[in-house]
Amino acid sequence: MKLMEYQAQQLFKQFGVPVMRGCVVDNADRIAEAMAEADIHYPAVVKAQVQIGGRGKAGGIQFADNLEEAAAHAKRLLGSELRGLRVNKLYIVERASSKAEWYLSIMLDRLSKQPIIIFSALGGMEIEQTAKTDPEKIKKLVIDPMIGVQDYMARYLLSGSGLDIAYTKQLDALLKNLYACFMKYDCMLCEINPLIVDNEDRLIALDGKVDIDDSALYRLPDVMAWREELPEEALVREARKYDFLYIPVEAGGSIAVCSNGSGMLMSCIDMITKNGMQVAAVLDLGGGATAQRIAEAMRILFSTPGVKAVLINIFGGITRCDEVAGGVKLAMEHHDLDDKLIVVRMEGTNKDKGIEIIEGLHSDVIRAEGLRESVAILLERRDRL
Repeated sequence: MKLMEYQAQQLFKQFGVPVMRGCVVDNADRIAEAMAEADIHYPAVVKAQVQIGGRGKAGGIQFADNLEEAAAHAKRLLGSELRGLRVNKLYIVERASSKAEWYLSIMLDRLSKQPIIIFSALGGMEIEQTAKTDPEKIKKLVIDPMIGVQDYMARYLLSGSGLDIAYTKQLDALLKNLYACFMKYDCMLCEINPLIVDNEDRLIALDGKVDIDDSALYRLPDVMAWREELPEEALVREARKYDFLYIPVEAGGSIAVCSNGSGMLMSCIDMITKNGMQVAAVLDLGGGATAQRIAEAMRILFSTPGVKAVLINIFGGITRCDEVAGGVKLAMEHHDLDDKLIVVRMEGTNKDKGIEIIEGLHSDVIRAEGLRESVAILLERRDRL
């Protein structure tokens, strides 16, 4: 789960990471009131809140010297689209003066399977670009989870980057606080870009990006509440009620895919697109889906605009094949799917019982022995899609 900037900044503040004062608004008429409540003074920065980088280049970060300018920016940004995402909230912060911009993040390193610190004296730009143009300017340190951030790390990062070690005490405290946030909230990434040195030599997190492991959300009620504030498609929310993962893929597609596992979903998408067809959405059932839940999955997928066919590709272990087939039967009985095509490929537990159910259904429910045959069936009926 990717947090909005204002949510990341709230977490940083909670863990003692220094940030600028800010307030969140969703109405241009509330700017003066919100800024007064948060004791924010001009000059200020008006930031569009979308889950994507490059906001500044896209016009999503504007400066304001007074209320009139802030209101004008807010009216233009609210409700607009920024790099394909709708802007529903703005984060207004006091404008900081800085004499240096650094980059700092802690992320989960898949190679070492441990948290890793990434630091650069070149902040304010994408770290990927820095890695291409100035790779020697990026310093990395692996954190042993058994002992955490060590005292030498801040000095090493500063001296290795050619920076004044007078900032060691501040950077050490910031690293330890950021790591505490990273661990407490099961983060995949905690990024500060830029981490500025202001005119009073204070280190301040001017922007924040936090990605949290979806698997940990059940034990993070405050983050679960934040998720409801994020802009999501209605079907994503609907699927989550049943513990499904629904992912929109390509607007204009006429085929949806239902499976139990990301690898199988990706295989289906690859095979379908290689044959010149488009996948509109996919849905991951997870494990142990019952017939009732399978029926709801069919309803959700066929609610996707433009979808006329669903490919079900299931390996029946915890999810039994007879439950899958029973779910398709329930969907046909209780939802208006008369003109829809369902292709079912299933292997595993109770396959014979599943086949018996499928073969007794409507002719638009077709069983296939493998993925290639499933896609071939879709191709044969392409004129209907």
